[in-house]
Amino acid sequence: MLRTDTLSPRNLPLTAELHSYLLHHGRMTPDPVLAELIERTREAVPDQAHMTVAPEEGALLSFLVRLLGATDIVEVGTFTGYSSLCLARALPAGGSLVTCDVSAEWTSLAREFWQRAGVDDRIELRLGPALETLRALPAEPHLDLAFIDADKPGYIGYWDELVPRLRPGALLLVDNTLFNGEVVHEHPAEKPAAVRAFNEHARRDGRVELVMLPLADGLTMARRLPDTAAAA
Repeated sequence: MLRTDTLSPRNLPLTAELHSYLLHHGRMTPDPVLAELIERTREAVPDQAHMTVAPEEGALLSFLVRLLGATDIVEVGTFTGYSSLCLARALPAGGSLVTCDVSAEWTSLAREFWQRAGVDDRIELRLGPALETLRALPAEPHLDLAFIDADKPGYIGYWDELVPRLRPGALLLVDNTLFNGEVVHEHPAEKPAAVRAFNEHARRDGRVELVMLPLADGLTMARRLPDTAAAA
């Protein structure tokens, strides 16, 4: 039977049981190193542990790096290093990841697990304001993939620095773009309001094509268009 309610919600409620099934059958269950990093993060920063990306999102990051054959990656927001570990593990020989954060404390745990996983030689951690780090990167299009998962009021600035540095066909991924559903509240608080402003900013950007997925807390995926397509 054909469905005619094409605009109605079709996403299944993700119960704990279904989530476990998803991770297992999608081969996305965290391996021992990632599982221990999750646990150590919960112990070290229990009030912020929710900032670790979901296992299925980490698996998607690795998948996309391999799919693109990405060798030059930038991440904005390191935290304790789960997403950067997923990105770096998928890099080919000679690939590199620059990751930005402001916390030496949180990233010290990241450094420990990068070393344990044998990927610390592929990762360059730059501590300091991310906008300064991004502005210091080469200006020409050279990035294969970028991932934004940091302070929400900074999203538009990070986007505007990264998009021109993406080569045509490269991906820019942005986390938390549904912000627990609060982006549709009539009077959202500061962070979801910043995310909502970013979502509109990204939607209007003709330099990319994009999709927004209801993965974890919302994930926006944008593909850089050739300049001729962006100008059309």
